Amino acid sequence: MEGDALNAILQISLLVFVVSSMLAMGLSLTVSQIVAPLRNARLIVLALVINFIAVPILAVGIGALLSLDDGLYIGLILMATAAGAPFLPKLGEAAKGNIAFSVGLMVLLMVVTVVYMPIVVPLLISGVEINPWDIASSLIFLMLLPLGIGLVMKWRYNKAAEGLQPAMAQTSTVAIALLLVSGVVVNFTAILDIIGTGGFIAILLFLVGAFIFGYFGAGRDGGVRSVLGLGTAQRNLSAAMVVAGQNFASDPDVLTFIIVAGIVGLLVLMPLAGELGRRSDTNLIVD
Repeated sequence: MEGDALNAILQISLLVFVVSSMLAMGLSLTVSQIVAPLRNARLIVLALVINFIAVPILAVGIGALLSLDDGLYIGLILMATAAGAPFLPKLGEAAKGNIAFSVGLMVLLMVVTVVYMPIVVPLLISGVEINPWDIASSLIFLMLLPLGIGLVMKWRYNKAAEGLQPAMAQTSTVAIALLLVSGVVVNFTAILDIIGTGGFIAILLFLVGAFIFGYFGAGRDGGVRSVLGLGTAQRNLSAAMVVAGQNFASDPDVLTFIIVAGIVGLLVLMPLAGELGRRSDTNLIVD
């Protein structure tokens, strides 16, 4: 009974976080602010190459290096091929990065993921069939729709948007705290099991490698570097779990790996984002 309650808290907090954070971003930004950073063609090409070529290659290399079991390896590949996490704007905010770029990058990576996964995943994992709409539908209704509603409110009802935005931002902060606590408690045994295998090392190597790719591949702008680094390391777990549920329901290791990777990722990346934010403040003071 207690486990069911914690699972319910986990699911509700995830839903509330995604919807409220997308609304908060939409209420605080305009379409032109989101699109402006995406006009940098060099930066966008780099972001796409890093997320959809370098990161999957990194995952394949880690899998080969650690000789992961099939279920763990498949989970790693699904995670590596799914980009555009809903947590990115929150991470970008904590890092005091370029928030408009974080939202624009998130949307761009989500859209490319919907097209990319059905083509590339079957090449890396045999016997996989992916319906693009199954991935796109959850991303559209849970992420793009709330973001769009927020943008429309900001455009048409600016005063109402300014009044609502702080409440949505606070809601998303509370929700992500509940998500982390309930996620650790619910998946504690799974986390311990993963620690006993090469899977936990694979997660840490993946997070560090992906962050380095994004951070040092973004150029000299600190606000862009932090966003691309964090956005490359934090993957789109919703898309990865959809594919896992459709194709690997008989192997619980696949979904377990993705869930644990998501929890560990947030536990690692949220403090990292905070540290980047503090360094950003220090640099401003020095300057």
